[in-house]
This record gives sequence, structure tokens and C-alpha cells, in this order.
Amino acid sequence: MSRDIDVLVLGGAGVDTIVHVPQLPLPYADSYMIEQGIRTRAGQTGDFVALGLDALGLRVHHLDMLGDDPEGDLVRALHTEKDIAFTAIPHPAGTKRAVNLVGPDGRRLSLYDVSRTQGEDRFPEDTVRTLAGASRHVHVTITQPCADALPLLRESGATLSTDLHDWDGENPYHAPFAHAADVVFLSATALGDPERTMRRIADRGRAEVVVATAGAKGAYLLADDELTHIPPATPPGPVLDSNGAGDAFAAAFLHGWLNRETPRRSALYGTLAGAHACTVPSTETTPLTREALLTKLVATP
Repeated sequence: MSRDIDVLVLGGAGVDTIVHVPQLPLPYADSYMIEQGIRTRAGQTGDFVALGLDALGLRVHHLDMLGDDPEGDLVRALHTEKDIAFTAIPHPAGTKRAVNLVGPDGRRLSLYDVSRTQGEDRFPEDTVRTLAGASRHVHVTITQPCADALPLLRESGATLSTDLHDWDGENPYHAPFAHAADVVFLSATALGDPERTMRRIADRGRAEVVVATAGAKGAYLLADDELTHIPPATPPGPVLDSNGAGDAFAAAFLHGWLNRETPRRSALYGTLAGAHACTVPSTETTPLTREALLTKLVATP
């Protein structure tokens, strides 16, 4: 079977409304004056991974559900502008959306509108089979209804990755994703003992690589049963917004891993891309290109 797609990104398409607030947590007040404006733009986790992979030279296809609404139009326009193939399944409840409160130090608080998902949602099986069968790899976001597609994805013969985001290591919703993927990303934010959770993922599932990102502390890499700390990369400018940094890390790691780089070198790519993402305003979509990544790599000790 021809594998004309390098990475199929499943799920995670939507829009975010960005609000820059004076501090986080935000103290109660009747109103706040937002000097930097309030902006709504296309781009959630699947969109950012797709953009990052495309900028690094991989052939990408994105599949998700979208509503017939202005938010869906923004997502379609983004993929058209970036020339990224996109298959949109109509969704009557509308396009996924969120509000991101961003503090002066770049930290964010995300508010997700879960009314845009329904328990009976399913991707068409024929569509999933066709696209996964044409793909070398599938990156599965944890948005609904991606979990139901996992058995079909495994049957396709493509390798899988997923990002569990701020999983606490216990919420059962994340377990099918963690145990089905060959490469698992997650944030160390909610983990008291990252190594324990990472080893449980590897022991109970298929993962040959588990990566826990830790923001300014870098990342932890579990590969070949060895845990390694990956130092953080120095941001190339002021830290403006951490939104999308984890997605940039995942895209750059997969770029290395799919090109048969070692897990450690792939994680280094991830730290460079994540640091770059923190310097990009949340209202923009400017992922790190392959040429820029290689330039940064040469300058890295």
C-alpha cells in the first residue's frame, strides 16, 4: 500500500479566543480593561501539530469534525492558507472552541467549551481506514471522538503517537490513548512523580518512547528503559506565550523520529521548537521551519 502521507493528524481542530490578562490567577473584579485586545484565531492542538510538521517538510493530512459556522470557516481558511490537506466531517454542534487567558509571563489558563462534543460522535470508518492506510504515522489528539478510532488506526499498520497534555496519571479517559501509541507525549505539570507515570505507560502499553515536557526545566525522555533529562533550550527572544509550545515540541520530535534520528536527538529538536513557540505571540502561527531548526541545532552546544 502506498504511504503518500507522512503524518495524519486526527482531531484537535478548533479556534481559540486569546485574552491577555494582567496576572494569573486573575483576582475577581467587575471588569478588566484588555489593552492588547481580544483576538479569536484558528488553532488548537491538532492544528498546531499539523502546522509544525508541515513547516518541517513532512506531508501532512488533518482530519476532524467542524461545524458550519464562522469558527469552522477560520479553521478551513488556516489550512487553505498553509496548503495543508484537511478533511472536515460536518458536526451539527459546531466547531470546537476555547478561551485562553495569557499572563504577562506567558503562562496560560485554557477554558474549553465541551458542549461542542457529543457522546455519539464517530469518524466515518471508511474515511479513517483510507487516510490511515495512506499514512506512515498517525498523531492522535485526545479530543473526542478520537478514542473510538484507535482500533482502526492500529489495524492500518501506521505507527501512532499521542499527547496526553496535563494528565494526572489517573484519569481513565486518557488510558486508551496512552496504551495504544508507540510514542507518548505528556506534560509533567500535574505529575508528582513523572518517572513513575512514564514507566507505567511503557509497561502497560505499546510505547517505545515516552516524553514528559517540563517547561523551563526541559523534558524527561524514557527510551530503551532509560530515563534521561533533556535540558531546556534557550528561547531566541522574550517569552510571550507558552500556548502551542507542547505541540511544537511534539511536531519537531516526530520530525526527528520519523527520519530515524535517536530519541535523544529528536527530543533536542523538540526543545528547540518549543522554545521558539514561546516567543511567538499567541495570535500568530509561525512554526519553526526545517532550515531554522537545523540552524539552531548547529548553534546548540
